[in-house]
Amino acid sequence: MKYIQGKNPTQSILFPESLDQIIDSENEIWLIDLFVESITLADFKFITKETFEGRLAYHPKDLLKLYVYGYLNSIRSSRVFEKECKRNIELLWLMKELMPDHNTISNFRRDNEKAIRKVFRYTVSITKQFELIGGKLIAGDSTKLRAQNSKKNNFNEKKIERHIEYIDNKLNQYNKVLAQADEENKKIIELEILKQNRRKSVINLYLLGKI
Repeated sequence: MKYIQGKNPTQSILFPESLDQIIDSENEIWLIDLFVESITLADFKFITKETFEGRLAYHPKDLLKLYVYGYLNSIRSSRVFEKECKRNIELLWLMKELMPDHNTISNFRRDNEKAIRKVFRYTVSITKQFELIGGKLIAGDSTKLRAQNSKKNNFNEKKIERHIEYIDNKLNQYNKVLAQADEENKKIIELEILKQNRRKSVINLYLLGKI
């Protein structure tokens, strides 16, 4: 019986594909990239850190793209973010093959939680601007008019407010999950350090002839 054959990973490629060619044109990361690049960070009061000595800092927009991608794809740990940056084709494209560690990712979220929330709220105004949702209140004289717009897709001010509240609640839940995951990782690291210190103490006592 014959099966579809994969490519030999050790085989040389004469004309390698670029990441642009690998990513589908309908993929959401094109929109994430375009949206984040279009905003001005100062308007949302992101904390920007510029270093002129030692290791350079990551651009906040690159880390924001990572966070938005994680929110849309239910990534709930800074360590998972770190791992996905190294193996996920979508993130390799979106992050321009940058691979921040989990501490950098966690600190960015912690330092810019309010700014990130403002960015997500801004998406509502963007959808209104492109008339994807209606932000206008219309008064009528009780005349019944047949419309193509369903109740589900019809938006007024109250629905927009509920939509914003829904986004805020989801962001709160997501931030709590991320914070808890980071705290759990922190505890694991602290326990490992404690275990290694105990081993070191035993070795020192052995060397001193006390055991």
